[in-house]
Amino acid sequence: MKLAILGFLVGLIFSLGLGISGMTQPAKVQCFLDFFGDWDFSLAFVMIGAIAVHTIFYRWVKHRQSPLFGGHFHLPTKRDWDSRLIFGALIFGAGWGLAGFCPGPAMTSMAALNTSAMIFVIAMLAGMAVFHFANEIWSKK
Repeated sequence: MKLAILGFLVGLIFSLGLGISGMTQPAKVQCFLDFFGDWDFSLAFVMIGAIAVHTIFYRWVKHRQSPLFGGHFHLPTKRDWDSRLIFGALIFGAGWGLAGFCPGPAMTSMAALNTSAMIFVIAMLAGMAVFHFANEIWSKK
């Protein structure tokens, strides 16, 4: 129960940060990506802030034997780049640029009953399902 409450509070803080920073506004995100047009650099400060917070806490956490609230750390073990990583990153970037949403801000925008966000999340879930089934078929070969 404590983990569920902690997860809810962390998610709430994350969604508030997304809303305050403007990451839930597709037009703002698209203007950030429009380097040769009406470029809005303000989201760079959001990214710099996130990197700074991550860097500080990562330096503290990496010296711990286990997480404060959990059994063990779940760190990625794969270090090489492959076609799945690159293709996935390209699809993510194209979707982010075209729709102006990525998963976190889209979920936050759904709380405000934003129709565009709802369509995005439905399409995202459909894409995840297609990948899951295609991956199952591909891995059996």
